[in-house]
Amino acid sequence: QVQLVESGGGLVQPGGSLRLSCAASTDGFSINAMGWYRQAPGKQRELVATITRGGITNYADSVKGRFTISRDNAKNTVYLQMNSLKPEDAAVYYCNARAVRGAGVLEYAYWGQGTQVTVSS
Repeated sequence: QVQLVESGGGLVQPGGSLRLSCAASTDGFSINAMGWYRQAPGKQRELVATITRGGITNYADSVKGRFTISRDNAKNTVYLQMNSLKPEDAAVYYCNARAVRGAGVLEYAYWGQGTQVTVSS
């Protein structure tokens, strides 16, 4: 089992910043890639950013230059630094992790419960 717990969400003004954290608890699983997704009311869940175990990152075009994803493999934690926030960034942000069981070859996907980000003046 892999459990993901997000934190750091809240209310900020447009142009402000927030830093999200996601800590993974594992029991016999090894975490591979991790990422952040978001879902706004009435919209589909969309990819925000991903990062491999080796630190290779990928960002949605809408957040490039404003958001930065990073991870601490020793702590099994992934972060999302969000700067220059816009009202359209408001959403529930979900942490995602891909993991394998022991020396297994089948990769499973896990999701956190989500953390609310509100951008409003």
